[in-house]
Amino acid sequence: MITRKICLLSLTAFCLLFGSAANAAEQGSVNVMIPWEGEGRVFNVAPTTMMFLGAIEGIMYIESSQGDMHEAFIICPIMQELDLESGDTNALGRCEITASPESVAYASLSCKGRVGVCEGDFTLVGGEGTLAGISGSGKLRVRSPIRALAGDLGTGALLRVASGLAVIDELQFKIP
Repeated sequence: MITRKICLLSLTAFCLLFGSAANAAEQGSVNVMIPWEGEGRVFNVAPTTMMFLGAIEGIMYIESSQGDMHEAFIICPIMQELDLESGDTNALGRCEITASPESVAYASLSCKGRVGVCEGDFTLVGGEGTLAGISGSGKLRVRSPIRALAGDLGTGALLRVASGLAVIDELQFKIP
């Protein structure tokens, strides 16, 4: 019950950040940090290539330029390929960001990199309720221990990643 109240208070704070923006067109920039957990399956798709199909989820911490901190829940179905020889990786995903049942945003992400670090773009592609029509983008950096965890797994094996981190610097947003 206490956890539920804390989550509702956090969601209310996020709504206040973007809720006032929904009443009049507004744009701005925020910094985002997402500690995440993931679960999915790994598959051998070529002699030296593994693919992770699953989802990552966590709490999105949103810091305004004034230093205010707000939170929302985020879940992102992800497809990530990993070249076991070169260490190259790339990932694609889509996200649902829920501040409350009346405030939901959607995003896409893509990144490329080396084992442990994947850098790319995070793009807001729409929303519902107070976040209807939201758009914007920012640079994404994802930290993941997937290679260390997936290296000895057979195809189709279930993989649970206990922790990872995604950072979006200067996420520019606009709400019509």
